[in-house]
Amino acid sequence: MRSTSLKILKVLVAVDLLLLILSMVFGGKVWVLNTQIGFISATLIMVASVISYRRMVNTRVEHGIITMDDSKDVIDKLEDPYDLYSEEIVEEEKEEDLSTVVKEERQKLKENRRSLGQTLKDTKAALSVYRLGAYGVLILGFMYLNRQGLLHIPSYLLALSLPPMIIVIMLVAQKENYSQD
Repeated sequence: MRSTSLKILKVLVAVDLLLLILSMVFGGKVWVLNTQIGFISATLIMVASVISYRRMVNTRVEHGIITMDDSKDVIDKLEDPYDLYSEEIVEEEKEEDLSTVVKEERQKLKENRRSLGQTLKDTKAALSVYRLGAYGVLILGFMYLNRQGLLHIPSYLLALSLPPMIIVIMLVAQKENYSQD
C-alpha cells in the first residue's frame, strides 16, 4: 500500500507542476492563484480522507469488528433488501391482534436503536481533524479568492476536479493490475 501511496503522491506533484506551468503560460496570475489554491485544497481533502478511512479500517480490523454480512449475495441485497422473496417461508401459527403485532414491532425497533457512542464510532472518519482542517483550507481559500476579486471559476473548478480524478484513475489501474496477476 505504501508504494501505491507514493506513486499517487508523485503523480499529484507532477500534475501540479504541469498545471502551474500551463497556468503561468496561458492564464497569468489569477489562473495561478486559482489553480494552486484549488489543487492544493482538493489534494489535502483527498489525502485526509484516505488517512482517516485507513485508520478507521485498521482499528476495526484490530478489534475484530466486521460489519459485512456475507449471508446474502450482493445482487440479492439490491433486488430484495427486506428479504421478501426468501425461499424460507415462515408461517404464522396463530392469528395475533393487530395492536400486539404493532407493539412487538415497536419493541424490536427500540432494541435496534443505536446509541450515541455507536454513532460516533461510525462517524470518526467523517469527523476527523484532518478532514475538517482540509475542508477549512478549501473554504478559506475560496473566501480569500472571492474577497480579493481574484476568483476565476473555470480554473478553480478544473483544479478542484483533478486530484479526485487522478486518485480514482490510479486506484482503478492498480486494481486491474492485481486482477490480471
